[in-house]
Amino acid sequence: MLLMKNQRLIALSSRLAEKANKFIIAELKKYELSDIAPSHGDILSLLFDGNAYEMGEIAKKIHRTKPTVTVLVEKLEKSGYVQRIKSDVDARFTMVSLTEKGFELQPMFEAISQDLNALAYAGLREEEALLLEILLEKAIVNFEKKE
Repeated sequence: MLLMKNQRLIALSSRLAEKANKFIIAELKKYELSDIAPSHGDILSLLFDGNAYEMGEIAKKIHRTKPTVTVLVEKLEKSGYVQRIKSDVDARFTMVSLTEKGFELQPMFEAISQDLNALAYAGLREEEALLLEILLEKAIVNFEKKE
């Protein structure tokens, strides 16, 4: 085990996530999207490809639990952004896809994402940004090994 003087990875990661969420919330407000939360972003981004996904598949792809995805999808469905349909192949599975209203969010989400990344990576050289991503991925994998 590596012992270091400064062990702030988790604290700094949490602060970064908090700052990013505040930024996203402020940007969503500018677009008058009060019915969308930062936690919906992963689902919407996945669905912007135009495909329908099964709830368990969404959970796996966005690294969330199936119950969490169910709650997020229910809220998006109530707001008219997604629709749930029973699978043609197996009625036990529910598929989720974007509605027309959901697809209308794509340009706004792309703009918010671009601004978010520009802010997060500001002042970093390309090699620094790449190294930061590699190191954070390594830390995530360490936790995934314990699960």
